[in-house]
Amino acid sequence: MDEFDLIRRITPKGTHQRSLIMGIGDDASIYQPHSHCEEVVCVDTMVEHVHFRFDFSTAYEVGFKALAVNVSDIAAMGGTPKYYLVSIAIPPYCDEEMVTSLYQGMRDLADTYQMDLIGGDTVSTRSDLVITVTVIGEIPKGTACYRHSARPGDIVFVTGELGSSAAGLALLMNEVRPSITVDTAFFLHRHKMPQPHIAAGQLCSSFPRVTLNDVSDGLASELNEIAEASHVTIEIEADCLPVHHDLPLLCTDWLDWVLFGGEDFVLTGTIPPDDWESFEQQCKEKEIQLTRIGQVKQGQTAEVILKDHDQQKRLMKSGYNHFKK
Repeated sequence: MDEFDLIRRITPKGTHQRSLIMGIGDDASIYQPHSHCEEVVCVDTMVEHVHFRFDFSTAYEVGFKALAVNVSDIAAMGGTPKYYLVSIAIPPYCDEEMVTSLYQGMRDLADTYQMDLIGGDTVSTRSDLVITVTVIGEIPKGTACYRHSARPGDIVFVTGELGSSAAGLALLMNEVRPSITVDTAFFLHRHKMPQPHIAAGQLCSSFPRVTLNDVSDGLASELNEIAEASHVTIEIEADCLPVHHDLPLLCTDWLDWVLFGGEDFVLTGTIPPDDWESFEQQCKEKEIQLTRIGQVKQGQTAEVILKDHDQQKRLMKSGYNHFKK
């Protein structure tokens, strides 16, 4: 595989964004941001055998997810993704077809949001494949959804089902043995090819005060980040947590997937009660799944409490951590 031939193959033949002045082909890319917008930038790295395995996922699925996790971060700010850059370290076993398929997975997702690939880096490595994606987006000035704006009395919500990705991983790892009546393909798809909630994030940013996180490290972890940044207590109801109807059929401990599994890439956050009815109605009109799962309370410490019938349990920030075994 020739490096320069690969670059020619992955270079887009056209562009979506009119603000792009110079894309791939120079030392750097140039674009003109809109004067009424603020820029949103995020980056994520995926490492083979840590974040993905090629015996579990195709190269296309790995590429799709590598971009999706970054687009989800843009959604969590309420922004619109515009551009992406890819840095990839390719091991000897990867052939041209495999790498091309990986980029095709990214391109197909990017086309959904009219994103342009504007650069990156391509190197070789002697070990595992490593892919780093940077996404650049925009959001109207002063409308970003931050973690620190939750207030007592706010409603806590989530924009989709929880625990499905963790269930998909458990299926891949043969940790559960489902009956033939369970829709296993649904859970596998949710793990391999998550869909960022861009439309939901954009709707959230249209309200005066909404906090947001995308559920990448687990619901408990994401809500703890909001609680800590806002200095509040968050209470959620176990009975209100939205899950796929087949999820409880897979495992008796399925609630752990919901709270700590992560990689669902739905959005969770808080909104003032006065805005809830309008928010709920607009979500319905846009066919965005929305579930009220709890409330923000005044508390002595920043914490997240799970209420399960008559019992209360403090949820620790115990999602995935790269530096803990």
